[in-house]
Amino acid sequence: MASSADIRPEFATNRINLASAGLGAQAIFATDDFFAPVERMLYDAPAVFIPDKYDDHGKWMDGWESRRKRGPGHDFAVIKLAAPGIVHGFDVDTSHFTGNYPPACSIEACRTEGEPNDSTAWTEVLPQSPLGPSDSHFFASTNRDVWTHLRLHIYPDGGVARLRVYGEPWRDWSNVPATEEVDLASALNGGRVVAYSDAHYGALHRLLSPGRGINMGDGWETRRRREPGNDWIIVQLGHAGQISRIVVDTAHYKGNYPDRCSLHGADLGAISGGLTQSVVTSSMFWPEILPEKKLSMDAVHDFGAGDLVASNRVTHVRLNIFPDGGVSRLRVFGTI
Repeated sequence: MASSADIRPEFATNRINLASAGLGAQAIFATDDFFAPVERMLYDAPAVFIPDKYDDHGKWMDGWESRRKRGPGHDFAVIKLAAPGIVHGFDVDTSHFTGNYPPACSIEACRTEGEPNDSTAWTEVLPQSPLGPSDSHFFASTNRDVWTHLRLHIYPDGGVARLRVYGEPWRDWSNVPATEEVDLASALNGGRVVAYSDAHYGALHRLLSPGRGINMGDGWETRRRREPGNDWIIVQLGHAGQISRIVVDTAHYKGNYPDRCSLHGADLGAISGGLTQSVVTSSMFWPEILPEKKLSMDAVHDFGAGDLVASNRVTHVRLNIFPDGGVSRLRVFGTI
């Protein structure tokens, strides 16, 4: 029988996890995390179960777990999102919590410059909803306000392996000077992957994350190509812009980095999530912005104005790698 994780709603496949620790989300408070610290709930990797692992408090669990409550009330945790954003849905994942999962949860949200306090106004974005053992629980959100923090309530106690908050980062682009160079592809600026030829290894979503990769699993890597052609990935930028610089980082890819790369781009205007195949087809005809360039292992390749072909403003780019391999990070700098 398929689990809920195998039947993912659209918001969980084409939106960014705003509660990702790898993007900078933080757990700033929990009423109780005696058995397992609340920050584990935001880890990017899927939760694991290690049968014989125990610590001073009991069974080691990969997630947030509070003690058994012996009186009235319930537990909750406060999460600072990686960036202010509009939330489209949640995944409250109870993986490996079989006899110790919460029977129900609810979620509130707020928008504040600093940390929430006793005077903070919270808005319910998910009413109390049932949870089950060891599964992903997807809940859509119809509220389109911008939030900075969430408060996850569990009733009355128990363990949550992962909290994923799928949405789109929000940035006030009207405050960005016309001359300021911005990483338009950054996930924190709203950049997102919309299509790719292959992503057999690594963590595809990490390609647009801040910082350098921490290991070979922290980036986009394709399988070994055994047929003609090359691999590619298409990114929708967070904002349309004029590209001034491109960074391709092959951190930790040593025997499996691409031999060469190039980049094409186009202004497609506002494209809905249902037109992915149209974007892929049109990308065959996009103008070249970065001609083929040689790459090397475990290195930052910074291609400036002298390397680029003059182009118009673009909304989408396609990174081509020849013939296959791994790229840790892609940066597409430009002005809006």
